[in-house]
Amino acid sequence: MTTKQLTEQIRTKQSLLCVGLDTDITKIPPHLLKEEDPIFAFNKAIIEATHPYAVAYKPNTAFYEVQGEKGWRALKKTIEYLNSNHPDIFTIADAKRGDIGNTSTMYAKAFFEEMDFDSVTVAPYMGKDSVEPFLAFKDKHTILLALTSNEGAFDFQTQKIADEELYKKVLRTSLTWQNSENLMYVVGATKAEFLKEIREIVPQHFLLVPGVGAQGGSLEEVCKYGLNDIYGLLINSSRGIIYASKGEDFAEVAALKAKELIGIRH
Repeated sequence: MTTKQLTEQIRTKQSLLCVGLDTDITKIPPHLLKEEDPIFAFNKAIIEATHPYAVAYKPNTAFYEVQGEKGWRALKKTIEYLNSNHPDIFTIADAKRGDIGNTSTMYAKAFFEEMDFDSVTVAPYMGKDSVEPFLAFKDKHTILLALTSNEGAFDFQTQKIADEELYKKVLRTSLTWQNSENLMYVVGATKAEFLKEIREIVPQHFLLVPGVGAQGGSLEEVCKYGLNDIYGLLINSSRGIIYASKGEDFAEVAALKAKELIGIRH
């Protein structure tokens, strides 16, 4: 999917919402456990209830990897279902990969060619030769971890090196890499006050913003500092939507929670 197509979908739906499919089999409604593939049954129901409000879906691969072969099958079925039934919706493999050379190329092929995701999250700290293999794929996007929403982000990401925070050096350096126009960046909603300076460095790139909802991030603050002339934001909510109910009404309640988050706050 191109950036233009993503922007058009945001404009049409007037939504920035990315739904995180962090599907934990121990947290899904008990009545689904009798299904042949409970994880996929849960994902399908969430997708069908929330797709009028969502412009992106983001499965976190750890929740599928932990289930072994059946988890990977559920992930593959989920992305195939999205691509077949909702091809206009942006898909993110939240895999946080990071290696070098041929290994990165294999990771990129796995998610972009075999799984056919639109994007994948990548750790930046091994440098350009760990990221450029992902950037080589046409109309695919690499979402670089820049300033994350967790407490440990302050251990390294905000530490100053030669009078500039490390995350800012990551942003500036990444713009020099080949095909950097295919980059997006993760910036946590709990770090909304940093968005103004981030936008000065990457004014036209999309930002994937987790942390709204269960982690307490403010949608209003994120939009205030993060919106640009192509919208430029994907606001992720996972637990606050998909686990809003453990009853048989889980999909309907998820839709209500998704609808609460769609508005673009100017």
